[in-house]
Amino acid sequence: MAKPDQTKRSSCPVSCALDILGDKWTLLVIRDILFMRKQYFQDFLESPEKIASNILSDRLKKLEECKIVLRQRDPGNARRIIYTLTDKGLDLSPAILELLRWGAKHDPESNVSDCLIQSPNNVI
Repeated sequence: MAKPDQTKRSSCPVSCALDILGDKWTLLVIRDILFMRKQYFQDFLESPEKIASNILSDRLKKLEECKIVLRQRDPGNARRIIYTLTDKGLDLSPAILELLRWGAKHDPESNVSDCLIQSPNNVI
C-alpha cells in the first residue's frame, strides 16, 4: 500500500486507487468496518481470513494515513481504540458491494452471508 507522499506509478485513477487499496488485506479491513460493524483491533483479528496482528496494525496505520479510517479513543473505555470509516472510506461502499456481487456471481464457493452482518438494512 503506497503512502500518500510516495511517487505514483501513473496518474491513472485505477493505478492511484490500487496504490492505496491494492493488497489482499486492505479491502477486507474496510469490509469488516462497513458490513460487519467491527470497530476494535481484536474484532478484525477474529475475521475468518485470519489476518496476522502485525499486518493488521500496518494496514490500519496506512488507512489512517490515507484518511480512509479514523482512529479514536472509545468514549466508553479510554483504554480502547475504535476504528471507523471517514467519508472517504464510506465512498468505497459501492465498489466493495460490486466486488461482493461479482464474487457471488462468479465463484460458486462464495457465500454472501459471510460478508454481511444480518440486518434488514443489508441490500445486495
